[in-house]
Amino acid sequence: MHHTGREWVVEAYGCDPVRLADPASLHALFGAIVHELSLHPVGEPVWHQFPAPGGITGMLMLAESHLTVHTFPEHASACLNLFCCTPRAAWNWEARLAALLGAQAVRVRELAREYVSLPAALEAVR
Repeated sequence: MHHTGREWVVEAYGCDPVRLADPASLHALFGAIVHELSLHPVGEPVWHQFPAPGGITGMLMLAESHLTVHTFPEHASACLNLFCCTPRAAWNWEARLAALLGAQAVRVRELAREYVSLPAALEAVR
């Protein structure tokens, strides 16, 4: 039996540089993702803000795995990663990142993450 999770690797382009350098905007982004996907944080998010132009890196450990963001105000872009160890419905990344960060274009790559025994893994890599 295969057990799989889902991982989303997301790039958001043409974002509002002010929001990308604003801790409150990033806190709101994490809050929306957690609430709308019914995720379960296991602690407080950890944030690091770089010197001007002030990109921000954030990470939130989840019972489901993790959520991260890296913002680049100088490029008006953000990179996000959400890993859920159990399947769940996809989030509307395009619409929500447009609303929350002003993103004008969003690229989403969704990966199936399989956890299987060694025999099944060896079969999968052949």
